[in-house]
Amino acid sequence: MAKKKSATPNRGLKVADQIQRDLTELIARELKDYRVRMVTIQAVEVTPDYAHAKVYFSVLVGDPEETQAALNQAAGFLRNGLFKRLHIHTVPTLHFLFDRTSERAADMNALIAQAVASRSKEE
Repeated sequence: MAKKKSATPNRGLKVADQIQRDLTELIARELKDYRVRMVTIQAVEVTPDYAHAKVYFSVLVGDPEETQAALNQAAGFLRNGLFKRLHIHTVPTLHFLFDRTSERAADMNALIAQAVASRSKEE
C-alpha cells in the first residue's frame, strides 16, 4: 500500500514556523511570569501527527533552568493561546528545551581566538 502524501508539501514545517511566531508573541505579550525575561524562540520541531512540539529557546537574562521550568509550567496556558490562533485540528503539547547552540558557538569562537593568538606569538 502506498504511503499517503500530505495535501500540502512541507506542512509540518509551516505549522512549526507559525507556532514559533505565535509563541514569540504570546510569551512577550501575555505571559506574566517574572522568571521569563528576554526569551528567544530558536526553533520548533513538530511530530508528524502534531501531538507534540519541542520548542528550543535561549535567554539573554536570567537562569536557563529556571526559565525552562517556568515555560514548561506555562505550557498549558501557551497551548490554549495557540489553540485560539492556529486553525489546525490538533494543537501540539509543548515541551520547552534550552538551546545551547549560542553558548557552544561562543566557546568555539574563544578557542579559535586563543589558537590564533598563540600562533601569532610563535611567529
